[in-house]
Amino acid sequence: MSGVPHQLARHDYKAFFLLVVLYFLQGIPVGLAFGTVPFLLKSGARETTFTQLGVFALATYPYSLKIIWSPIVDSIYSKKTGRRRSWIIPVQLASGIILWAIGFCVSNNLVFAGIDDSYSTGNAPVKQGVRPTDITTLTICFLLLVFLCATQDIAVDGWALEILSKQSLSYASTAQTVGLNTGYFLSFTIFLTFNSSDFMNRYIRSEPLEYGLISFGGYLKFAGTVYLAVTFYIMFFTNERPSNCSVLPSTAKKSDEKQVIDYNVETGASSISLKNVYLLFFKVLKLPSVRSLMLIHLVSKFAFQCNEGATNLKLLERGFKREDLAVTVLVDFPFEIIFGYYVAKWSSSATFGPRKFERSNFFARMLVGEAGILTPWLWGFLGRLLSAFLAGILVAKFPSDGIVTRSYFLMVIFQHLLGSFMTTVQFVAICAFHTRIADSAIGGTYMTLLNTFSNLGGTWPRLLVMTMIDRLTKHECVGTGAQPLDATDEGLCKAAGGTWMIVRDGYFVSNFCCITVGIVLYFTFIRKRAQRLQLLPESAWHCS
Repeated sequence: MSGVPHQLARHDYKAFFLLVVLYFLQGIPVGLAFGTVPFLLKSGARETTFTQLGVFALATYPYSLKIIWSPIVDSIYSKKTGRRRSWIIPVQLASGIILWAIGFCVSNNLVFAGIDDSYSTGNAPVKQGVRPTDITTLTICFLLLVFLCATQDIAVDGWALEILSKQSLSYASTAQTVGLNTGYFLSFTIFLTFNSSDFMNRYIRSEPLEYGLISFGGYLKFAGTVYLAVTFYIMFFTNERPSNCSVLPSTAKKSDEKQVIDYNVETGASSISLKNVYLLFFKVLKLPSVRSLMLIHLVSKFAFQCNEGATNLKLLERGFKREDLAVTVLVDFPFEIIFGYYVAKWSSSATFGPRKFERSNFFARMLVGEAGILTPWLWGFLGRLLSAFLAGILVAKFPSDGIVTRSYFLMVIFQHLLGSFMTTVQFVAICAFHTRIADSAIGGTYMTLLNTFSNLGGTWPRLLVMTMIDRLTKHECVGTGAQPLDATDEGLCKAAGGTWMIVRDGYFVSNFCCITVGIVLYFTFIRKRAQRLQLLPESAWHCS
């Protein structure tokens, strides 16, 4: 590919915005499972341990295991409904119903008991707080929801390769970035902001109340309704393939005896048997280029796990007010959308191999090597390392008197913006790269394979790192005379009249280990391997 257009083709506008909406729906469960529920567990029930949060993180694993069933999604479908719509419609219907059902159970204290007590009990609001939560039940509920979301992601990724014309294909990553970020921030940042009574009383209301504007159960039912509304639109107002979309089969001639893919001109889709999808899938796995990329994905996100999984929770634990944190993350939202758009243009303008007429300066070569298609992703990695380092300083320097100064608050905002920006840089850059190298013959499965290992790199270390924080944290029971008391847990300590104090915070040890491992991996393996991969031609990634 010699170059990629900088503008989205006019005839692809409708398909592009449809992709944005579909990725937006995916962002809703992702924001709930990855952000909102862990935040509510830690802020609402202080006794929730980081190990329990690590257990709940198992609910996010379907995103990292979806490659197992992606060939089924790619090969089994109704010809009348369409290859992608056959899965998107029923999966979204089920997701909407489950979201609404979980919301009903939360509102009636059947799941996550007590989280909405401040909103209504009878006719009068009360504030009782979160009661001991059955982590297993909560994990199972969101495991099912994320499983459906992951299945939807397989179908949407495949559809993105088919409903956009070739000249606009690179904008699939832009749609994914804008849609996912918007859905994620709606379910995490914006929801937590308007769920916080402290935020509403401080910034919105003239008379304080004991509850926020939106309950957790109410939001879940609202999200379920949005899912159902969009699904009905897809059922009645969309086609499998727009008539003006130019898609060409990337397969051999039909007369070839080894032909395993039957291209349907009417639907614009490749009809592949389940057996042949798996055969092509294993061919892809044997490609040296794909193996190298998968290895990078598996190890590259370990460095950021402590920061992204525990920093905000540690700030809350130390006394950072929830409404201040809500403002901090709310500031991120417009920047995320702006970042996503411009980073997508940056990534889409890159080409395979070294950039002609462009040579990196000495400083850039030392950090990321010669400029190429993966250069944005490499810069993003270094930026996330810096953000993790700054996060450790912020937690360590939290004011001992609990009073957050303006300068400290601005530093928290800066650290959040830096982390969000660099995460967006990496996400958009790698999505654009995946879209460019994927073989459209098995588009959904190929994209899912690459995205699966990218997601797995961020999920497999989470339980390990969260458990490390608890295991490496050392407590001591101190009496009124500052003398240690013989108490082995917080309950016995308080019963003896002592104070349960942290004498060694496992967060700092874990964050230091993550950052150190990340630096070593980057300069000994990741940078060199990425430089090799960006020099490969597109043919090195195709097996059909």
